[in-house]
Amino acid sequence: MKSKKIILLSFLALGLAFGAAHKADAQRFYVSVQPVVPVYVHPPCPSPRHVWVESEWVWTNGAYVHHPGYWAIPPDRYHAWVPGHWEHERRGHYWVPGHWRR
Repeated sequence: MKSKKIILLSFLALGLAFGAAHKADAQRFYVSVQPVVPVYVHPPCPSPRHVWVESEWVWTNGAYVHHPGYWAIPPDRYHAWVPGHWEHERRGHYWVPGHWRR
């Protein structure tokens, strides 16, 4: 009986691990060539409290769409914006979004 429980728990753990890996993979949208960033000048800083949030790429309707940067006041206990970046794997390039850092 004990060995059946161990086998069952092992299969359950493998299933959860596979599901988590598959779900993480599903969040990535691959392209063969990275899109080119449009050139633009960002506006002046509105106040010393504002932080520049770099432009981002968002997957929309089957393609990456560029969203320009903007000034923002960081959320409580955060002080810096870590810009997003492109990663490359065997399947192609995908965008890793930026995030706030404490």
